[in-house]
Parts: sequence; C-alpha cells; structure tokens
Amino acid sequence: MATATTERLFDELACVLGQDLEGTCRRNEPLSKHTSFRIGGPAALWVEAESLADIRRVHEVAACHELALTVVGRGTNILASDAGFEGICLALGSHFRSCAVDPEQRSLTAGAGMLLARLVQEAQSAGLAGLEFATGIPGTLGGALAGNVGTRLEWIGPLVREVTVYVSHDGLQRLRGADISWHYRRSSLRGAAVILEARLALIPDDPQLIAQRIDGALAHRKATQPLFVPNAGSVFKNPEGVSVGALIEKVGMKGACQGDAQVSELHGNFIVNRGAAQAQDVVKLITEIRDKVQTNYGIELTPEIRFLGSFDER
Repeated sequence: MATATTERLFDELACVLGQDLEGTCRRNEPLSKHTSFRIGGPAALWVEAESLADIRRVHEVAACHELALTVVGRGTNILASDAGFEGICLALGSHFRSCAVDPEQRSLTAGAGMLLARLVQEAQSAGLAGLEFATGIPGTLGGALAGNVGTRLEWIGPLVREVTVYVSHDGLQRLRGADISWHYRRSSLRGAAVILEARLALIPDDPQLIAQRIDGALAHRKATQPLFVPNAGSVFKNPEGVSVGALIEKVGMKGACQGDAQVSELHGNFIVNRGAAQAQDVVKLITEIRDKVQTNYGIELTPEIRFLGSFDER
C-alpha cells in the first residue's frame, strides 16, 4: 500500500517526466482503460514513450528510485489488480508502430507497438504469407514476441530473423531469432528487455489466397472464441496433448460465475467480463478451475495470462 511519502514521490516524478519526455506521463492512470479485460486499479505512473530517449529516461528514473517498471502493450493478456500497480507502466507510442516491407529479402520489419492485426494485413497486402495463423489474435507485435503467440500448430518464433531490444544499462541490442529461446507461449524476451522492433521472414504468395486464409481463420475464431466480450484471451496454457477448454467443461466450470466474471459459455478457457467484474472475481474463478482440474485429473494448470500488481500468491 502506498504511503504519503511514496505518493509525494510519484507526484514529483509525474511532473519531472512530464517535462522530460517527448511522450506523455500520467498519474494514477486506470489500468481498466488499458487492458482488454477492462479490469484494474490505477498505475502510479503511466508512460507512453515516443522515442528511445524516453525509454532510457524512464529506466533511469525507475532505477534511481528503485521503482517497479513493467512494459504493457495493449493489455490483451493481462489481469491487473484491483489495487492497481505501484510503479511505472511503460507503453510504446506511435513512433514504434511503423512497418516496412522488403520484397527482395522476403521480410517485413515492424515496430513492437504495432497491432498484430494490422501486421497481418500489411503482410497480406504485400503478398507475404506466414502470418495468417495470427488472425484474430489481439495485442501488439512486442507482446506476441514475448509470449511466442500462435496456435497449436504455428507460432511466431520461427518467423523471426532478428529483434531489436533495449536493455537497461546495456543499451540497444540486436538479437538473431535463432539465438532467442522460443517455448510454448513464452520466449526468453519476456521481462528481459524492452522489445522495440523485429524483422520477420515470410513467404511470397498470391494476396488473394492469403486473404482467403485470413478470412477462414477469422471465421473460426469468431465461432469458437468470445471475441466481442472483454477478456484476456486463453487463461491457461494447454498441457501437452490436452485441451484445457475440454477439461474445464468436464469439471462443470463452463459458464460458472463470480460477480460479473464468467467462464465463457463459448470456450471454457476464456473468462469474460460481463460488465463490472473485478480482478478478485477472476482470481476466484481461476483458483476454482485449477483446484477442480487438479482434484479430478491430477493436472496442475499453468496460467497463460499475466498478473499485474498485488495478488494472493496462490
């Protein structure tokens, strides 16, 4: 819980960063405005960086005052605490949303702040295939790289040629895709640095054929996932060879409610916000699901969503 001293410190830093940055700095910014769950208390400081200098400055301030610092994209896989986040939330502004196609190299280079949906469309327009699997997956390229997003059969890691990151105290680094550890729903990029840009290797193809595959993938997601109700995507990782959604349905949790939080009736591995859900409601559902699956099947489910702020350790 913030004390009067820390509140004064955050007030002062908000003024300092407001003057120093090309981007913006806001005090006590509701995280519910920046998460797809539409849940979350205030971030002590919310920064939208518009340059590398902004990112450096924010890291300097965080290190100097020993403040927690986390990077937030579009908040599409985050459950933010009802109490908020007592630190700095860093988001990438418009400067980090550019995209360039290199037909000769069969590659696409984009800023980490670019929406994944727009990236899919840019690749299609350029006649470059390979990203169709990402159709309908919300969030930014940076978040997609950190979480190695994808489907059961395809994910973004194998497409990556190189990634440019900013590491506190070390500055800019360019990493080869082959040197990054890619795992199911995570990568070695998670939490280690601020992802700034990536170059993806794609395959030339007929734009119309690519568009057809995109339309098919989107239709499938619309039919099987609650895309139009606030949620944070898949709640749990699928254990190898097992569908979490099926397990959740078998233990009778599909459609279960806590407050305004509900296990989706369309897909058991999604929890939706029916209007006024709080983080504690979602956590109660997550805990109940984990306990029932553990008791009935001996499988310990691992959350796929990120928890931002203070939560019960369990």
